[in-house]
Amino acid sequence: MAVLSKIRERSILLIGIIGFCLLAFVIGDVVKSGNFSGGKYVGSVNGTDIPYLEFNKKVANMQQRQPGATYGQTANYIWNLEVNKVLFADLCEKAGIRVGKDHVLGVYAQSVGNDPRFLNAAGKFDKAKFNEFLVGLKTSNPTQYQMIESERPEIESSAKTQLYVTALKAGFFTTNLEAKQKYAQESDKANFDYVYVPYSTVNDEDPKVKVTDQELIDYMKKNEKKYKAEASRDLEVVFVENKPSAADEAEVKKTIEGYLQPQVKLVGGTTDTIPSFATMPASEVEEFVNLNSEMKYDTTYYTKAQLPVEFAQQILALAPGQVFGPYNNNGMYTITRMMGKKPGASTKVAHVLVAYKGAMRATVTRTEEEAKKIAEGYLAQVNANPDAINLLARANSDDPGAVQNGGVYDVTPEGGWAKEFKDFAVASPKGKTGIVKTDFGFHVMRILDKEDGVRVASIAQKILPSEATIDANFQKASKLEMEARDSKKPLKDLAKAAGLTVMPANHIAATDENIPGVGAEREVVRWAYSDDTKIGDVKKFDTSKGSVVVSLKAINEKGVLPLEEAKTSVLPIVRNEKKAKIIREKMKGATLEAVAQSAGASVASATGVTLASPMIMGVGPEIKVVGKAFGLAAGKTSALIDGQSGVFIIRTKNIEKAPALPSDAAIVNRLNSQGRGGLDGRFAQALKDKAKIEDDRAKFY
Repeated sequence: MAVLSKIRERSILLIGIIGFCLLAFVIGDVVKSGNFSGGKYVGSVNGTDIPYLEFNKKVANMQQRQPGATYGQTANYIWNLEVNKVLFADLCEKAGIRVGKDHVLGVYAQSVGNDPRFLNAAGKFDKAKFNEFLVGLKTSNPTQYQMIESERPEIESSAKTQLYVTALKAGFFTTNLEAKQKYAQESDKANFDYVYVPYSTVNDEDPKVKVTDQELIDYMKKNEKKYKAEASRDLEVVFVENKPSAADEAEVKKTIEGYLQPQVKLVGGTTDTIPSFATMPASEVEEFVNLNSEMKYDTTYYTKAQLPVEFAQQILALAPGQVFGPYNNNGMYTITRMMGKKPGASTKVAHVLVAYKGAMRATVTRTEEEAKKIAEGYLAQVNANPDAINLLARANSDDPGAVQNGGVYDVTPEGGWAKEFKDFAVASPKGKTGIVKTDFGFHVMRILDKEDGVRVASIAQKILPSEATIDANFQKASKLEMEARDSKKPLKDLAKAAGLTVMPANHIAATDENIPGVGAEREVVRWAYSDDTKIGDVKKFDTSKGSVVVSLKAINEKGVLPLEEAKTSVLPIVRNEKKAKIIREKMKGATLEAVAQSAGASVASATGVTLASPMIMGVGPEIKVVGKAFGLAAGKTSALIDGQSGVFIIRTKNIEKAPALPSDAAIVNRLNSQGRGGLDGRFAQALKDKAKIEDDRAKFY
C-alpha cells in the first residue's frame, strides 16, 4: 500500500517523464527520416534541392490525370521533368530568355489543343476561347482554376525550355562540305584483297588467352565512361503464382456445362424449371446472360476477325439458336449461342485523304479547289488501276495512319466515322469508287470488301484459383523460405527440388518497382536495399498474384559494371586482344600471298564496300578494315589490322568515286532533319551526364 501511495503522489511526474520520452522518440524518428519540411528533399541537381512535399504533390496530381500509372512510373516521369527543369533554368537565365502570355498559351495548346471547346471554325486552337474558359472557370470552379494557376510556373518553365531548344535546333545546320562527305561515305566504293584469320581459330581454353578478373576491371577502368554503372542489386526470384489447378479448371467447366441443361430452382416455396441456354426463348437470353456471365449481353454484330481466332469458324457456322462450347477463350470457359446474322455488317475501305487549308486538323496550304482537283486526279488513277489506291495512300494521303496501313479501315454502321465517309462505305457495293467530302477534306474511296456480321450471346466465367490452390501455394512458398533460411543451401537448389523455377532479376535500381517475371513489387526492392539485408538473405513476400521468395545475390556499388556482366560483354574484347597477338605471330610476310601461306589462310576479295555500310561479305561489319582500304593508295598493302572478328591484312585495288551530284540540297535537308530530330533529348542527356545529381527518391517510396 505504501508503494501505491508513493506512485499516486508522483503520478503527474511519471506522466511527464513518459510524455517526454515519447516526444523524444517521435522527434528522433522525425529527425532521422528528415520529416521536418526544411530538410526533406528527394534529391538535388547541381546543388538545387528538390523538396519532397512539392515533388509528391506533383506526382499525386499526375496520377489523378493518369489513373492507370503506378506511383513509381509517375515518380520517375516527374523526376525527369524536375531534373530537366533545373538543368535548363540556368541556361535560359544566362541566355536571357523570357516568355509572355502567347508562349504560355502555346504550351497549353499542346495538351488541350484538340479539345473542341477551344477550337475555332478552322479547327485550330483558339487562344481567345481558352482565355474565356479560364476567366469563366475562376468564378464557376475556383478550385480547378487554382489548380491550373498553381501549374503556371511549370508551364512558364516548359515554355522557356522549348524556346531554348528551338534556338538550338535553329543553330544546327549541315554545310555543303559535310553533305559531300556524307555522299562520298554512302556512294564511293572500295575494292580490295585481304587475308583474314578469325579470332575463333584460337581456342578459348588456351591458357595464353585466359582473362583474369583484374584484367577485366583494368580494361573497364580505362574505358570508364563506356562501362560505368549505377548502384544496383542482383536477385534470385522464385514466383509461386496463384494459377488455377486442373481441378479448378474442371470445376468452372462443370458450372458452364450446367447451363446447357434445364435447371430446377426453388422460387417462392415452389420449384421452377429453367430451360437450358440452348432451348430457352430468345427473349429470355439477355437476362439469363447478364445474370450468369462475366461478359454482359452485347447487341453488336461481329465480323469473323472480331471473334475469338481459334473458334471463329465454328461460331460462324452456327444456325440461329444453336450453341457452341464450352471452350476456353483467354482463360474463360465460354458457351456461345447464335442470335442472328447480318449481311454486310462491316465494310473494308481504302481511302486517300486530300486536305486543304481550313479543314479539320489540316496542316497543308492548298486551297479547297486545288484539293478537289488533286482528288479527281487520284480517282482517275484508281479507276484505271484499282490496286494503285494503297500506294497513293502511303505516298500522298494527309491521313497520318496511311503510311502504316495504306489507308485501309474497317467501317461499321456503329463506328465513330465522319458521317459522309461512313454513309458512302456502308451504302456502296464492293468495288465502288468515289470522292467524298468531309470536315477533314476530300476522300478518294474504294470499297475493298463487305463482311457479314453475327450477333451472339455468350456465358463466360473466369478460370480462377480456388482457396485450396491458393493455400497450397502459400504453404509451398513458406516451406521454401524456411528451408532456405535454416539450411543455408542455395535457393536455386532448393527450388529445383521443389519443382519450382528460379528467375534472375539483375541490375535492380533503388527506384525500380518492377521485378522481371513478377511485376510491380516495390516492397521487394525496398528489402533488397535495406541496410539490414545481406547477400544470401532470403525473404517471402505475399502478393495478390501469389508468393515471391527472393534471395539477395549481389550488391553492386556505383562504379564500373559488375564482374558477372563484364564477363558477358567485356571478356570477349579482352580475350580477342590476346588472341590477336597469337594470330599476328603466324601472319608473316611482305605480301598478301606470303602472309596467307604462313597463316594457312587464303587471299579473298571484297568489292563495292562503302564507309557508310562497312560490310565484308562472309565476314561481317569491319569499320577499321574498310576505313584503312579507303586510306590506302591503289596497289598498296596495309600492316596487320586487329578487326572486329579477326586479324586482317589488305591490299587496295581501287576506289570507285561516285559521280558528283548537281545539288547537295537533298542531303543537306536529310542531315538537318536527322540532326535536329531528337536534339532536345540528346542535349538533355549531355547536361545530365555533366551535372552533379543526387537521387534520393528511393528513401521516400
